Amino acid sequence: MDSIRVATGLGRGPRAQPELAATAVARALARAHIKGARSVILFLTHHFAGDPKPALRAAARAAGCTQITGCTAAGLLTEEEWVLDAPAAAAMVLAGPAFLDHVQKNDEDAVLSLAAPGDLSADWLDAGYRRVGAVAGDILGRGPFRVWTAGQVRREGRGEAALRGLQASLGASQGVRALTSPIEVAEVHGYDVLKLGHYPALNVLVQALPIGVREMDRIPLHLIMGGVTFGDPTTAIKEGRYRLNHIVAANMGDQSITFAQRLTRGERLFWAMRDTLAAERDMRATVDRATLALKGRPDFALMFPCAGRGPHFYGDSDRDLDLLTHRFPGLPVIGVYGNGELGPLDEANHLYQYSTVLGLFRGSAPKAA
Repeated sequence: MDSIRVATGLGRGPRAQPELAATAVARALARAHIKGARSVILFLTHHFAGDPKPALRAAARAAGCTQITGCTAAGLLTEEEWVLDAPAAAAMVLAGPAFLDHVQKNDEDAVLSLAAPGDLSADWLDAGYRRVGAVAGDILGRGPFRVWTAGQVRREGRGEAALRGLQASLGASQGVRALTSPIEVAEVHGYDVLKLGHYPALNVLVQALPIGVREMDRIPLHLIMGGVTFGDPTTAIKEGRYRLNHIVAANMGDQSITFAQRLTRGERLFWAMRDTLAAERDMRATVDRATLALKGRPDFALMFPCAGRGPHFYGDSDRDLDLLTHRFPGLPVIGVYGNGELGPLDEANHLYQYSTVLGLFRGSAPKAA
């Protein structure tokens, strides 16, 4: 069986010109040592969102194929570098037995999934197959953004393509520092949690905060959230079996906390805080779990960090990307920084926030990790 051929390329310049897409594809083809691609994943910065069609045509001519899937986004990345706030194109070419294809009902292959802000629906997200992808918006969900599949811009603002001829391992790093162990939600009214265990929810939160944060004039609620666990609560945090629920308000009157999503009595919730060191440790664990599940070294990776997690979060570097490329030197990687990340959670698809979704892929021939 032919081995898969995959590589990435990047083109950047002072203006959003179609030539940047052609350059990205040409560089990827040269690195893969092929003259044409069977499929292309193409990401463009938001500078192309007004009319991405010329760039798509340029990429198709360079690749010798029209099976091109991708989107515009606030920023993009390959294994070599990341780009934010400058016109750029990133391409990954696929050849051999690996290719992008139309999605079938209850598809068993992983599905690259992309949506523009405002075009994501629960019915679409909950389809019966594994999604890996992003919401193609900036950190505030603003701006014009476009999605394309099979070389055509999608009018409905979302698209998907199955990744054929590949084995896939998907995971997500939510990267928060747990401040407490999971506590039972004892009293809830609508979106307000009144009691955790035997105590008012706000009181439990304040007592859990680090002293430096607790003594601030105003608690930074945008950095704090609740983690709702699945399965055994004693191991859920370590194994990443939780969804983050963001705080809307802290209510001094009844000492309750208002959440963005409803909770039910009996669920387990722990208080968590965004933290760079915790995020880096969690990303390392995510890569380890995905590699173990793949049972071999990947041939390439798709990586979708939140626009609020990459270089903006780590301080002019993307430690998640650095960790992956140091673990697998030379591994082709492509992705975008978005306004939401699509990946698996508790055997279903989930819309993450402030997280990094990772997909590791390889052909049928096993490789040593």
